[in-house]
Amino acid sequence: MTKPHHASPKTEIGWREIVGLPGLDIPALHAKIDTGARTSALNAAVIREFERDGETWVEFDVTFTEDRHVQRCLAPIADRREIRNTSGIPELRHVIETRLTLGARQWQIELSLADREPMKFDLILGRTALRNRRICVNPGRSFLSGPPSHPLPATGQPA
Repeated sequence: MTKPHHASPKTEIGWREIVGLPGLDIPALHAKIDTGARTSALNAAVIREFERDGETWVEFDVTFTEDRHVQRCLAPIADRREIRNTSGIPELRHVIETRLTLGARQWQIELSLADREPMKFDLILGRTALRNRRICVNPGRSFLSGPPSHPLPATGQPA
C-alpha cells in the first residue's frame, strides 16, 4: 500500500494582483491574471534592439496606467515569436525573461513585449507563468497575495 502524497497547499490569488518585476526595477504594478492567455505580456513602447557584449538586448518604455509615469527598461532578448493578440491576430513580439514577485514568492517568467496602451492592465500574467507553481486563481477575489515583498540582500540583513 502506498502512502498518500501530501502536497504543499496551493496559494490562492485573485483575478488581479499587484506584482513586482525586480529584474526590470519595477517594484509594483497591477497585473491581470489571465488563464486564457498562454504567454504573459507587458505594456511596452518605443522598443529598440541593440548589441551588448555579443548579445542582442532590447530597450523599451513601460508607461504605468495608474499615474502615467514612464520607466525605461533594458533586458536581453530571450526569443522572438508570433503571439496572438487580444483580437486573435498573430504578432511577432520580443520575449524577455525576468523575475516575478507575487506576494512573498519569486520565480523566473517569460514576458512578451506588446503595446497594451488601450488596455486597463500593464501586465497580463498568463498560464505558462503560473504553471507548476501551486497557484489557484479565485475569479471572484482581488489582491489576495498582498504587496510584492522585496528580497533581502545577499548578507541576509535588511537593506
